[in-house]
Amino acid sequence: MTEIHYVIVEHDGGWAYKMGDVFSETFPSHDQALEAATAASHRQEIPGESEGISYQDAKGMWHEELAPGNDRPEADVVD
Repeated sequence: MTEIHYVIVEHDGGWAYKMGDVFSETFPSHDQALEAATAASHRQEIPGESEGISYQDAKGMWHEELAPGNDRPEADVVD
């Protein structure tokens, strides 16, 4: 199973959470960023409907596949 980690960091004069190289919006306090990251991590684990998706890879090739709605990652927050 895939694991993703939201990390709480200082950002743009406040606090944010990030996953990989992507930052959330900036929050005025650490606690607000932690609360938002916790909510985001919970939403990642909610199953949905299976749907067809298409995406372009780094080489510019397009792919189509079925994304199972029950194939959700394990998500956590690193504070």
